[in-house]
Amino acid sequence: MAAKLVGGAYLSSFVDAVLNKLSDVKSTPIATKLADQKFLRRLRACLRAVRPVLDDAEQKQIRDQEVNKWLVDLQDALYLADDLLDELSTKAATATPTQSDPGNSSYHYHYAVDSVVEYSDGDEIRIVESMQDIVDKLESIVEEKDDLGLKQELVEDPKDMSWRIQSSLVESSDIYGRNDDKEAIIKLLLDDTCDDKLSVISIEGIGGIGKTTLAQLVYNDARVKEKFAIKAWVCVATRFDPISVSKAIIEEITSLCNMVNLNSLQTQLKEKLTQKTFLVVLDDVWDNQQNLWDNFLKPFLSGNKGSKILLTTRNKNVDSVVSNTNLHYKLDILSPNDCWSLFLKHSSLSTNSRQYVILEKIGKKIVEKCKGLPLALKTLGGLLCKKKNEEYWETTLKSEIWELPEDKSEIVPALRVSYHYLPSHLKRCFVYCSLYPEDYQFDKDELILLWMAEDLVQPIENYTLENIGCAYFDELVARSFFQSSSKNVSLFVMHDLMHDLATFFAGKFYFSVREFGDRQKICSKTRHLSYMVNPRDPILRLEEAYKGAIHMRTFLDVHFSHQPYGSIKLESDFWLFQLHMRCLRVLSFKSFSIESLPDSIGELIHLHYLDLSYTPILTLPESLCKVYNLQTLKLRYCDKLAMLPSRIQELVNLRHLDIRGTYCLKEMSKGMSKLKHLNLLSDYIVGKHEENGIRELGALDNLHGSLSISKLENVNNSREALEAKMGKKKHVIILDLKWRREGDIVDVETARDILEELQPHRNLKELSIDGYRGGIFPDWLGLSSYSNVTILTLNRCKNCRQVPSLGQLPSLQYLEILGLEGLERIGGEFYNNAESSHQGTPFRSLLSLRFDKMHRWREWHIPDEIDVFPKLENLSIRDCPVLSGDLPAHLPVLEQLSIVGCEKLACSLPRAPKLHQLTVKGSGFYRNAAPHEVLIKETQLAKSALECLSHIQSPCFQDLEIHECRSAISISGDYLPDSLQFLRIWDCSKLTFSEPLQHKSLTQIDVTRCGSLTLLPLGALPNLKKLSISKCLHLVSVPELGFAAPHLEELYMRDCPEMDCFGKECLPPSLTTLWINNCEKLERWITSKGLQSEGLTHLMLHKWNEVKSFPREGCLPSSLQSLQLWSFSNLETLDCKGLHQLSFLQKLTIEYCRKLENITQENLPASISELLIRGECPLRSKLEEMNDPRIQFDTGTIWGLTWWRFLITQIGKFNIHFFSGIAKSMTGTALHSSFMIKHLRLHSTESLFHTSRPTKFSFVEGDYTISKPLKLSNCENLETLPSCMQDLVNLCHLDIRVPSRLKEMPKGKVRNVSNSSEALKAKLGNKKHINSLELKWRQYRDIIDVQTERDMLPDLQPHQNLKELSIENYRGEIFPDWLGFSLSSYGSMTKLSLSRCKNCRQLPSLGQLPALQHLEFFELDEMVKIDCEFYKNNESLQHETPFKALESLAFKKMRG
Repeated sequence: MAAKLVGGAYLSSFVDAVLNKLSDVKSTPIATKLADQKFLRRLRACLRAVRPVLDDAEQKQIRDQEVNKWLVDLQDALYLADDLLDELSTKAATATPTQSDPGNSSYHYHYAVDSVVEYSDGDEIRIVESMQDIVDKLESIVEEKDDLGLKQELVEDPKDMSWRIQSSLVESSDIYGRNDDKEAIIKLLLDDTCDDKLSVISIEGIGGIGKTTLAQLVYNDARVKEKFAIKAWVCVATRFDPISVSKAIIEEITSLCNMVNLNSLQTQLKEKLTQKTFLVVLDDVWDNQQNLWDNFLKPFLSGNKGSKILLTTRNKNVDSVVSNTNLHYKLDILSPNDCWSLFLKHSSLSTNSRQYVILEKIGKKIVEKCKGLPLALKTLGGLLCKKKNEEYWETTLKSEIWELPEDKSEIVPALRVSYHYLPSHLKRCFVYCSLYPEDYQFDKDELILLWMAEDLVQPIENYTLENIGCAYFDELVARSFFQSSSKNVSLFVMHDLMHDLATFFAGKFYFSVREFGDRQKICSKTRHLSYMVNPRDPILRLEEAYKGAIHMRTFLDVHFSHQPYGSIKLESDFWLFQLHMRCLRVLSFKSFSIESLPDSIGELIHLHYLDLSYTPILTLPESLCKVYNLQTLKLRYCDKLAMLPSRIQELVNLRHLDIRGTYCLKEMSKGMSKLKHLNLLSDYIVGKHEENGIRELGALDNLHGSLSISKLENVNNSREALEAKMGKKKHVIILDLKWRREGDIVDVETARDILEELQPHRNLKELSIDGYRGGIFPDWLGLSSYSNVTILTLNRCKNCRQVPSLGQLPSLQYLEILGLEGLERIGGEFYNNAESSHQGTPFRSLLSLRFDKMHRWREWHIPDEIDVFPKLENLSIRDCPVLSGDLPAHLPVLEQLSIVGCEKLACSLPRAPKLHQLTVKGSGFYRNAAPHEVLIKETQLAKSALECLSHIQSPCFQDLEIHECRSAISISGDYLPDSLQFLRIWDCSKLTFSEPLQHKSLTQIDVTRCGSLTLLPLGALPNLKKLSISKCLHLVSVPELGFAAPHLEELYMRDCPEMDCFGKECLPPSLTTLWINNCEKLERWITSKGLQSEGLTHLMLHKWNEVKSFPREGCLPSSLQSLQLWSFSNLETLDCKGLHQLSFLQKLTIEYCRKLENITQENLPASISELLIRGECPLRSKLEEMNDPRIQFDTGTIWGLTWWRFLITQIGKFNIHFFSGIAKSMTGTALHSSFMIKHLRLHSTESLFHTSRPTKFSFVEGDYTISKPLKLSNCENLETLPSCMQDLVNLCHLDIRVPSRLKEMPKGKVRNVSNSSEALKAKLGNKKHINSLELKWRQYRDIIDVQTERDMLPDLQPHQNLKELSIENYRGEIFPDWLGFSLSSYGSMTKLSLSRCKNCRQLPSLGQLPALQHLEFFELDEMVKIDCEFYKNNESLQHETPFKALESLAFKKMRG
């Protein structure tokens, strides 16, 4: 393009803003009296002089350091001038009761002043001196512009643009990881289903991500060549020019074109394209001017249907002006593996070379630095190609991308050109984001407030600053400077190289403190400071971090870790409000442990933004109300704040007041109606006085977003409610109306009249009504004119006896009706409004419907004549104990169904062919079903639930669990979905099978405590791998198991005393593992008849009480590789003849066979590699005499000097303190069982564990008999414990705190928990004497099964005597129901901590834990919202004041 920078230089908008302020100041008497007019004129002259040369200066600053220094000095002077003009404007505005209109952005700095206030001579002298200094500095800068050769005329685009011109040719061997993207684009190109003749497809993404390369791949694909008769490739690169682009296309199609007239060009182009199917690629398009594209595209409309234009662009707004029929394809970064492959190719580093071993680790760090950008990988790989030495690679790793030589790097200009095309005002907004750390997830609305506070949002008449800022943000997203976070769709991130770009242009004026003492870049020019430091650093040390920044404007927290509330008070920290802090626009003390602010806060006259969220602040000083320019005040979760300043109405510029979570706040301050320019008021707490009553809301018509109005019981009559003028608040889209839970007896008619007059504007999207006292709801609640309402909640409206008519709300998607305890019937009125003339399908858009705690609800009328809930995906009915009758018969798209605590409900469940999550249970005191699972527990609806499964069409269900159903249940294969893999039936006393069970997909069956079951008839189960049968006391046989399950691998039989045999062909040849525990008749049968299963390799026999000699000859299959005999109470002789027949036996384990004292031969079979004896065993002495190294007794050696052996035998209490010298000499000594150590403590000293090469330490296997506490204190290098730990049957205390290297507990009774059944075996619920419990998962795990972990935690439920609980690194998405048990359950719980539970999206219901005093949440990354269920448990019938005993609440690093 032959013009100036597209949007102007970075400082252009800053100069314009200062000029506008200067004009405003000159129009006010008080300002002109304080500032000499001569200086103001000189200031204007300087600004006008530098404005025209800024474009030229910005172009030259990259290569000319003197120009760069000139711009830095100019920006510094502009900041000084801006500060002074703001001070003058503020003095003018506060000099008279007649205030300006701060809400109109176009007159943001216009102030009408009728009188002059008194000011001191000192003020006048200081201002005059400051003005003179600033003007002198600016005049000096203006003089230098000519010496630097800065020109006023238009400048050309940067001349080094050749790298941007690309042809259609591509080397496919140079491309990695784009095959899926290529196929997706080709699919779009070949698609002819669009009716329009011309379609536009855009490939969008950040610079250097590979858009052009992908377009080249597609363009040269054989399928594309065959499809399109005409193909053309044009690289636009510079400013879009219809003449040059049209000419280039013609030359691509035919030959050289000499025409320069647009009409002639387009006429010829139309002739070439008429009746042809064509593909035109426009590479690197930037311009989105509608009029240019409209003219350019006319010839393309003459082609055939199916013709395409393929764009590559960094700006997603481009294709929207090219065509209405457009498809976006967002190109993502490369995967780590593809990045490494691409880097290896361009660095010419062979995996077989000697250098690879040396350079691989450094190379992978360099690749990580590129963050998936192919162009960056090629650049760095090319630079390193001929230099294969470690030192050079290390230097490259530590250098910044921006330090690379541009003649050898394309990534630097590729990213810089994105910045080059930004308008000036967006450049400043983008650079401001350098305050965020890399990978920081930021909130859109929050960033806009910061931009507003820094005056980066330029006023436009008739638009609010918030709307303008939103447009800025959306434009930066469209241009790929910001992108949606992959972890949280509501947040945004910058690519690391974009962050580097912002940091590069931020220069000296921005600085981020990552650790204290890092002050090398902080100087007098630094204006903006962010901090993210260790919470353990004292607050006073922050002074050290910014001491040099004497004109600081920004003091911003970026996730200072939430720390426990302390008592640090800022009165003693006067440093923060010294004179050099007077320029502050943004001040964040978020999460500081402060209880009050000093009165000097009122001196911060420039302050626009103050964040005190998550602090234990108790009061706010009245002087805060002197901060005239304050726009944003954040007090979120200041849960100890009891009141707002009484003069808060004086903050007339206040636009955002966020008081969410200020639970101690009793009422609003008086006179809130004077804050007419409030854009966001998160909560309004109705007071009892007229000056802070609900009528104060009437004047606040500019409110936007969400509004919660609480303590509506203080509204006396409908007239007061009417004066709130809720119907005029057209920008409020989320509204919560709350009455106190308990209160005086009210007039239900008055209550209804009040709600009638609180009717909101029809733009409303979400509505919640909580604690309403009326008997019926007003008519407006169901009007179809509320066409935008998507979410509606009715909660604890205890007097209501009729639901409102909601069925005709056309957009309603989520409906919750909770705690309507007076409601007995839902009738036809629920679906249709009798007064409406237009009745459509009821609940036509509803996706989720939830009923809960409807204790009198008896009947749900379902219309027969119409289909209701056509789109319902989730239906939940909980705690409705008297509900009977029918449910909807057919819900065609229902995916989740939950029926809990509905004892009287005994009907058929809906036909739901797409169902994939079903919970039917009698009470809520157990987990709900997970996705792809059916859970049936303690319910009379078991039969209906099973019948419901037969209607399912989609292959979704994998797991069916039936628990504790006392009614008769008959299982048939017809009930089971084809996709089912796991069938678990527990504690069903009347279980039967109507026919042999047949199923193609079942892999595991678990049947436990089914007392009526005498026969387990199994039909064809071709994929069954595991069968477990436990505590079925009357089970006699499992007939023909071998035929039914030909691929069975594992069989577990436990506590089945009547199970008498494995008949002929019963055990399939595929069986490898058999476990028989306490099955008396099976014991006899195997002993007498023998076990015939020649594929069996692992056999475990537990609790055999009759056999005295084992195994006899022919008793066991010869294929066994391991045999375990556990608790054979009467076993006396080990029969070696039987063992010798087991020619493959490798390991024999004998545990707790206390009468075993004989062995028939003195030599073991040759195949055995290990004989392990555990527990008390008289045979031990004979085996020791055999002196066979294969025989082990869990005997081990700890460390130590040999002389300890004698010492240990003499004492019962043994303390070992480690010192580095002794540790090095320890070799090992046995601690035999005869030592009878009763109290063993292992301690460490720092000298051992803080050496450069940490000492590794482990127990050696052995036999330890310890009956009193075993304590391993601070053994940081302890790696293993002996496997015989499980045999310490007398051990009463085991303390192994801080074993950071300990990988796992010994195998045996304690092991890694892999499923819920293993967790259940821990029986934590029986351990009533444990009062403090920590449940920890390893933080870094390769593969995490979220569903399995979610299943485990419910089965780790502790006893209700528990006082303290900590859960760490749990990966489930929700917490189990037991965690919120309240009045009747965990009444002793005082302390709870949930940390690093990174997948959890919902907090448990903890508000009703009556004794809870300390509550902490840490790094719950996916947590976006804390809703009302946090305060109350929906399963509990009683509710008291939430968190009534809570003393401390901490949220730390809650990034979501």
